[in-house]
Amino acid sequence: MNIVKLSPTTDKNLILKKVGSTKEGAAIMSKKMQTNLFYIKDLKTPAANILKQDALSIGAELAVEKDTILCKDEKVDALLIASDKQLLTLIKKAKAQPFGLKQLSSDLKEHIDSKSFKTKIMGVINANEDSFYEGSRFDKGSAKEQIEKMIEDGATIIDIGGVSSRPGSVGVSEDEELSRVKEIIDLVYEKNYSKDVRFSIDSYALKPIEYALDRGFDIVNDITALSSDEVAKIASKYKATVVLMHMNGTPKDMQDNPTYEDLFLEMDNFFSDRIKKAQSFGIEDIILDVGIGFAKTLDHNLKLIKHLGHFKHFKKELLIGASRKSMIDKILPTPTSERLPATLALHLKAVEQGASIVRAHDVKEHKQALSIDEALRGVSL
Repeated sequence: MNIVKLSPTTDKNLILKKVGSTKEGAAIMSKKMQTNLFYIKDLKTPAANILKQDALSIGAELAVEKDTILCKDEKVDALLIASDKQLLTLIKKAKAQPFGLKQLSSDLKEHIDSKSFKTKIMGVINANEDSFYEGSRFDKGSAKEQIEKMIEDGATIIDIGGVSSRPGSVGVSEDEELSRVKEIIDLVYEKNYSKDVRFSIDSYALKPIEYALDRGFDIVNDITALSSDEVAKIASKYKATVVLMHMNGTPKDMQDNPTYEDLFLEMDNFFSDRIKKAQSFGIEDIILDVGIGFAKTLDHNLKLIKHLGHFKHFKKELLIGASRKSMIDKILPTPTSERLPATLALHLKAVEQGASIVRAHDVKEHKQALSIDEALRGVSL
């Protein structure tokens, strides 16, 4: 007899298949193998006591402050620890209970019903001279070589922009922005590169967006998350995919002491509002971007990457864009040109937590790292 301790990230279906479980048995057992942790804020004390009893009765757990049973406080924070199977049982039980547990039941169900998507790489090309990373700047001549290289290296999407959105940057007129990206957009159209990869326009201005969509681009990467109705209308007209990014303020002032009372709640509310707006214009193909470095401190950025899976409850693809960003320098002072290893570490963690689109300056290196990650995930024993 021999025992092997398996990694928590082991593919449950693969290992169950290896031991010879039936398909039906594997479906049941896999739900017992995933441990879920939910931090619940401001849970009414009576609800906490009911939920704890229900959790204990099925082998799950609810961690609360020791005097919760005495109901000294009106509300408490709690940590729910449950497998998928236990969670499904708790959801059913909570649905029939008072003190806000019905709403909690609905919220938990959203999380357990999340979807999975194939991982994709979005390469970055900037047609402006002031983007924060010099290695991403290209004109029409050099863009041709870079686009072809990104396609060869494994990019699924190529994102082209003409205005820097780094902290402290100031926007330009729509005409100026269009003049910067026009030749590259024309190149993409003339060479029919969109037969090989999808193209995204990184803009929130109507003129460059409409010009790009009219020439084969089919993604609008909008850092203002459709703040403009006109952009929403044109995206809908061309049936474009829209990336909704979270940001407070503008690039010029977004890093002036960004604060949140509840980071995840406020971002949930933001995404809910913007998804509803997009859908009201007939836009259904939506990608969410938590906006790493956009109105975020280092602590905010790290929390969002580590707990990115929280946002899977929206059932939309999640885009992560931490490539070579200054958050790396705040952890370990590093020049922008030397931040690739740290970028890969951040992006691999984000993919582990549910990101399916990785926005990166270095496509070849990301393709290699993600391929190894995928191979590791596919190993059972």
